[in-house]
Amino acid sequence: MSRLFVALLPPPEALAEVAAAVDPVRARWPELRWVDPALWHVTLAFLGEVPDRVLPDLRVRLARAASRYEPATLAFTGSGAFPSAARGRLFWLGLSADPPLTRLAGSVAAGARRAGAAETDRKRFHPHLTLARSPARSMARSRNGDDLRPLVGTLSAFSGREWEAGAVQLVRSHLGSQVRYESIEAYPLGARY
Repeated sequence: MSRLFVALLPPPEALAEVAAAVDPVRARWPELRWVDPALWHVTLAFLGEVPDRVLPDLRVRLARAASRYEPATLAFTGSGAFPSAARGRLFWLGLSADPPLTRLAGSVAAGARRAGAAETDRKRFHPHLTLARSPARSMARSRNGDDLRPLVGTLSAFSGREWEAGAVQLVRSHLGSQVRYESIEAYPLGARY
């Protein structure tokens, strides 16, 4: 079994811009659990625990899904929180995309389900870069989240450089005291299949 997701990996230049904007803000919000910049990615589909026997078909279906879409021009822009800035549990930067990523994300998730990755997340897709999480100090706090409106306001005008997403990545999560992500395979967008 492997814990997998499908993602876009932004280029180092785009991530450096994000880091330059986030670093001064991070110090003012020490109670949040900030995501290590080495782990920053844009999730297209969370697959959860996937049996190893599913991997060959999953690879074929992801390659097919990616081949149906042309590379996209993306830029990080704005900020927000889930479920809302007033009750934030997750702080993020938004993403503008041309063309939009909704259909690509839907195709990747559908292909994964057909391959047997039954735990795919069925929440409405909202492209974003997760920057921080609210700590779960108590059950009441984790349900209600934190008031992240001042933090969201600080980065709401952020607008990063454009970059091209030319491939989707199948990524394995290694959980533990030190979370690590391993890119298993890349699937070019718009490639002949």
